[in-house]
Amino acid sequence: MIEVRPGGRRRIDRVLDPDFAGGLEQRDLDEVRSLRDEAAQEETDLSYLRRMLHARIDIVRAEQRRRAENGSVTVVEELVGILSDNAVGPATGSGRYQTMEPSRVEAHRRHVEALVSDVDLSDVMSLSAAKLDAALRAFESEEESVSTRRKQVQAVVDALNDEIARRYREGVASVDELLAAERDGH
Repeated sequence: MIEVRPGGRRRIDRVLDPDFAGGLEQRDLDEVRSLRDEAAQEETDLSYLRRMLHARIDIVRAEQRRRAENGSVTVVEELVGILSDNAVGPATGSGRYQTMEPSRVEAHRRHVEALVSDVDLSDVMSLSAAKLDAALRAFESEEESVSTRRKQVQAVVDALNDEIARRYREGVASVDELLAAERDGH
């Protein structure tokens, strides 16, 4: 479960701190943009972690389904189809176009592996039904936690984007200034 620690040093602790996006109207536009970028990076990382969990959930469910239907095709033989179903299927949740790459890929992988340390998903056929059930429960519980935190982070990103948009709408910020700053390499 992803816990938020008040006053913590991790990015998620900072982004979900109520003071992170507090008093935006008094903050400099560059600071608001920087906060938005930090929150957007956390959203990207949570989205990546969520996708990793979905893949493991799909693998476990596919093996459970194979056993229930007395299927002869192994999960490994179906792996491409299992993993591509989510990639090409209809979007669920509040997915958004990500312009950033995940920043902590290896840490996310270790986190997901640690959830069910005694379950080797590379050989799901050898696992007992009880181990598969336990793995599925652990992955689903963590996915629910990650999804909850992701929605909270998305609300912060939205608040920061709304403040930036408000400034442009009300003429407090200028698109010409933004373009000039980009031309100058800032």
